[in-house]
Amino acid sequence: MSKTITLRLDDQLCNRFRKLADRDNRPLSNFIQTAAFRFIESEQFVDEFEMDEIHGNKNLSASIKNGFRDAKAKRGQFA
Repeated sequence: MSKTITLRLDDQLCNRFRKLADRDNRPLSNFIQTAAFRFIESEQFVDEFEMDEIHGNKNLSASIKNGFRDAKAKRGQFA
């Protein structure tokens, strides 16, 4: 279910968003929603190159596995 929120933007940023939304032939709200989603997605997930680097680093992989095992066993401190 979608939610309606109020967002306050200064004139310069709002105009910039409007121009970009118009260029993509989309409503302003859809453009802002898509931009926010893309930001969250880029911050939350690693791309294929980063994942290859993670898998190639044996020490890091072992550390992640140990951390996952400790978390599952509820050992250690979690902030």
